[in-house]
Amino acid sequence: MEFHKIYRPLTATPFKKDETYMEIEPCEALKPYIRCFWGTSGPIVRSECRESVSSVVTPDTCMDIMFDIDYTNNRICNDFAGINISSFQIHAMPGKERKISSFAIRFYAWAVILFSGESMRDAKDLYCDVGYYFPKLKKLLEDRLFTMDSLMERKAIAEKYLLENFHPERMNHVVSDALYEIFQNKGNIRTLQLAREVHISTRQLERLFKENIGISPKQLSSVIRYQYLWNDIVGSARFDVLDAVIKYQYADQAHLLHDFKRFHSMSIQEAKELAFKNVAFLQDPGRA
Repeated sequence: MEFHKIYRPLTATPFKKDETYMEIEPCEALKPYIRCFWGTSGPIVRSECRESVSSVVTPDTCMDIMFDIDYTNNRICNDFAGINISSFQIHAMPGKERKISSFAIRFYAWAVILFSGESMRDAKDLYCDVGYYFPKLKKLLEDRLFTMDSLMERKAIAEKYLLENFHPERMNHVVSDALYEIFQNKGNIRTLQLAREVHISTRQLERLFKENIGISPKQLSSVIRYQYLWNDIVGSARFDVLDAVIKYQYADQAHLLHDFKRFHSMSIQEAKELAFKNVAFLQDPGRA
């Protein structure tokens, strides 16, 4: 199950790295299952804000455990974010100056069940308390988040727990085989063909995906194709839409542009400008 070697989902701002947001790769044993650990590098002071600030979240085939630590008010908030198949906006409301930090674990969606043991049938577009899927991990982290305040220290605690609570026997082999076919085809595969490849009915395949990942094979395939496309867009100085139409087997250019905007909520050029904003040391994104 080493899909991470051929597939690396990206956020809407894949090059963002500052004191407010950093990503750290997991240890080798967890790389097939954990996309990254992320959060603030340590406690930071958030300045007083008089206006709301919004950011876009795009579908990345992942699920996140998130903790926000408020040192000023001595409280911790948490969220489990299930898999989503469309973009949405997060709004930070105005507030007074506070000392805060954050810590999060980003799982590949198909790997969560290996650590939680709970069904993923309700995970689509879900925001809930971390304790619903990870009660022991929630308690472990919340007991130590104030005393262990660097991203590296928190990562070490979480990694130890995850390695000790990993259950590979929970991976359904039909789902794993179907995932392999989806990645081999870069998301461009119909559910009927996929079911034939893994020797199961479409109805059974959809039930297994819902139980193990939270969405249908068709939905997952569509997001994976979009993610491969997004990787090409930000990885090329001169992205060629017509080449991508052929590569990812879209009907035509209009189909590709519409599909991208459906997932990203903006045009390719707007998405590139946001991704490369304030990243002067990277190559010029060029024209879409």
